[in-house]
Amino acid sequence: MAGRVQEKVPLSELLRRHPADIAEVLTTLKEEEAVELLRRLYLRRAAAAPLGEMDPEEAARLLAELNRDEALHILSHMDPDDAVDLLLELPEATVRDLLSRLEARKAQMFRTLLAYPPDTAGGLMSPEVLALPAHLTAQEAIEEIRRRAEELETVYYAYVVDEERKLLGVLSLRDLVLARPDTPIHALMNREVVTLPAEMDVEEVAQLFDKYNYLALPVVDKEGHLLGIVTVDDVMDVMREEATEDLLRVGGIPAGEDLPLDPPWSSVRRRLPWLMGLVVLNLSVAGLVSRFEATIAELAFVASLMPLIADMSGNAASQALTVVIRGMALGLVGWKDLPRILWKELRVGLLAGLGLGLQIGLLSLLLWRKPMFGAVAGLALAGTTVGACLTGGAVPFLFKRLKMDPAMMSGPVATTVGDLIGIGLFLSLATAFRAHLA
Repeated sequence: MAGRVQEKVPLSELLRRHPADIAEVLTTLKEEEAVELLRRLYLRRAAAAPLGEMDPEEAARLLAELNRDEALHILSHMDPDDAVDLLLELPEATVRDLLSRLEARKAQMFRTLLAYPPDTAGGLMSPEVLALPAHLTAQEAIEEIRRRAEELETVYYAYVVDEERKLLGVLSLRDLVLARPDTPIHALMNREVVTLPAEMDVEEVAQLFDKYNYLALPVVDKEGHLLGIVTVDDVMDVMREEATEDLLRVGGIPAGEDLPLDPPWSSVRRRLPWLMGLVVLNLSVAGLVSRFEATIAELAFVASLMPLIADMSGNAASQALTVVIRGMALGLVGWKDLPRILWKELRVGLLAGLGLGLQIGLLSLLLWRKPMFGAVAGLALAGTTVGACLTGGAVPFLFKRLKMDPAMMSGPVATTVGDLIGIGLFLSLATAFRAHLA
């Protein structure tokens, strides 16, 4: 229904909207309607910006429905970083064909960007950067900026380079405008420049933007040559994608995005393999319980608290690992911080376990009228909480050390270990004091 409402918006009114709003309209339409609207935008030379605002996969699907001339025109007018994100979603044969038809300079620019892994600063950057020779005066620099303004994606800062295009410093446009016209720009520039190595991981890039609050940062190669810039809007896209990816992985959906209205089979295909793996992992808990069958058979009421013990152990482990994984994602903690984190989680577990142990002990005493059972339950839950907190604090570091994804692996493993500790401790204590509980 949303698509039918948006379809009635006159094109003249749509063209007055922000490209992001037009992109939203395109995403709400049926595919054939979206392609038709994209063609109409193309005829008005207004298709490139909205396509750049869309999810690259959706944008690529629409672009593939256009003829080659239409697609080439739109690609050549998109911001280079957005165009490359789109190209990465197309089949290799289609990409080669498009690049062979593009103007040589633009095609070479795209090939250069495509050579960088998409999860690095190089894969995120735009090569359209305002680089000024160090010998220019303030007046000459202003004239150069005016001349190049239309071809640049953004003009947040100007970067001063030498004859070999090595980065020398960054130039504030405010300082440039306020300087005397004959002042050389190398006297105005700031030589302390925060730079991004081309191979830097996008998560580290996001952390630097968060730390320094810049609108853009320059990307350089190993020799210090200026390659391009990464802008804050690109980083926001990365942060959103990483947050979504981590959330899905914590939820046990490692095989890609799972949308609420996706077809059932698509969701099953993403979720089922992980669930089947967890069945195998949780067999360890079933195996542990089977070793205490005699205790459970003799003291059936003991089984009534097993789900609570298991659930609380999982909750305590999840709280600890969530804090640690978030700290890792923000760059706040590393391997060297593991002892401090374990010391903290030990104290948290002891204090929280004391409170939980007293609570469940009193409730068990009231419900079953067995003081020893209350003591066993309280001691078991207290010990479980300590073990679960330590497990949740340690497991993410273990998987990080093994170069595995902590967001995806930590939750199920920490929960299972917590269950083993909790149920094992509870049933062991019940067995040890079986004579007093009968």
